[in-house]
Amino acid sequence: MSSFIAKQPNGLYCRFSTVVDTVTHWNMTEEDYINMLSEQDAEDNRIEAKKSLEKYLEPFDKVKDYFFPANNTIEEFNEMLIEMGDNEGLGEERISNIKEILIDR
Repeated sequence: MSSFIAKQPNGLYCRFSTVVDTVTHWNMTEEDYINMLSEQDAEDNRIEAKKSLEKYLEPFDKVKDYFFPANNTIEEFNEMLIEMGDNEGLGEERISNIKEILIDR
């Protein structure tokens, strides 16, 4: 636990940080506290999103390799690919492989 919230004697809220061992926010209303967390979470989410893009980005071909027509038809998926700038689509070989798998089920 790096921090905790306490209700002050005046009815407002404070945040105590166990990292810096002091109060970092005080005289907050409930709305102030919620907004502080929302802003903090938004910044944390931006940092995590950037890390994901830097560390875990996959090649676009993997999207096509992993596609299976459970929630979209092949035609719908190909339309999405075109909207994403991939005019090649799944390709006839991949479509044939998918159709073979569907027949074998």
